[in-house]
Amino acid sequence: MKTGIDRISFYSSRYYLDLKTLAEARGTDPAKYYTGIGQEKMAIPPPDEDIVTMAASAALPIIEAEGRDNIELLALGTESGIDQSKAAGLFVHGLLGLPARCRVVEMKEACYGGTAGLQMALAMVQRNPGSKALVIGADIARYDLGSPGEATQGCGAVAMLITANPRIMTVEPEAGIFSDDIMDFWRPNYRSQALVDGKYSTRVYLNALADTWGQYTTITGRGYGDIDRFCYHLPFTRIAEKAQERLAKSAGIKPDDETLEQVLRRSLVYNRITGNSYAASLYVGLNSLLDNDDGDLGGKRVGMYSYGSGCVAEYFSGIIEPGYREQLFTGRHRDMLDDRTELTFRQYEDMFTLNFPTDGGEHTFAQYRTGPFRLAGVEQHKRIYKRAE
Repeated sequence: MKTGIDRISFYSSRYYLDLKTLAEARGTDPAKYYTGIGQEKMAIPPPDEDIVTMAASAALPIIEAEGRDNIELLALGTESGIDQSKAAGLFVHGLLGLPARCRVVEMKEACYGGTAGLQMALAMVQRNPGSKALVIGADIARYDLGSPGEATQGCGAVAMLITANPRIMTVEPEAGIFSDDIMDFWRPNYRSQALVDGKYSTRVYLNALADTWGQYTTITGRGYGDIDRFCYHLPFTRIAEKAQERLAKSAGIKPDDETLEQVLRRSLVYNRITGNSYAASLYVGLNSLLDNDDGDLGGKRVGMYSYGSGCVAEYFSGIIEPGYREQLFTGRHRDMLDDRTELTFRQYEDMFTLNFPTDGGEHTFAQYRTGPFRLAGVEQHKRIYKRAE
């Protein structure tokens, strides 16, 4: 029985900062961002938007199109958790009006959380083919102002409906898996901004890719030429080109610019203008590929590399189903990205430094531009979510 992604939907903040603006403010050459790391813009969440509102906004088009029946799992992968105990997915469950007969969990292992949720969902549907699962990756990437990681911030969410006989992508069962206890990226409970050893993290990312790819090719008997398109976890888009060159080199191939354009770069379009979205990042890339590839991907194999710092990595693949375009929300995604508001540098810093209240009192948040849902305030340490007006 085939299992995989039946629908997929992407959401990001309605505000962004152009990295040329950041470069000017920081006294840096814009080419360091535009060319060096391959990023042009980073999405900035307003004070009344968080992982819950983004996750629910990503999932709502799927719920409106497919209904709520038989959704027996909601798995939310995130490293931007809002509570040490209660899963953020339960807030999403309430906002979407999902059935009570539904397991709800929050998955955490840095940027690998979304893939952990996907694998859990696939196993559940295999066991009970009549059931469905909603897997969401949602995150806000934050680093200290003026730090080397500042230009790789961003935010976003991707929701995927996992079913038997999927209409977008059948996920193949074989996978290469790698874990190691390292400190390349971390965020202690007492910090709201992450810490990262960037050069070390890139090195581990590429080494884990080599290990998982080696396992994948051994298990499947497939090689580089058996993959038609490639998607990667994207802390910044330039790392995907480095990863692609690493895999090609292992097969004795030196990919030219035209080849990279065909097999890789359509998956980078959304990330380049929204920035890092941690657990959602790989699937933002998949959504970007599906929405932006000029050819018919039906029957094509897509290689997927998931990496979560700390670290856990996985290489797996999927086959795109014929007629997949009919199940996409391409127009909705493009309209959302075209309708964003550009921030000045001052507005960006003001949003960044606005602290979430921790005194347990009653606080009402001003309404900014959001998706269908917003964080309206906090009362007695409880977050209050509402439909946006």
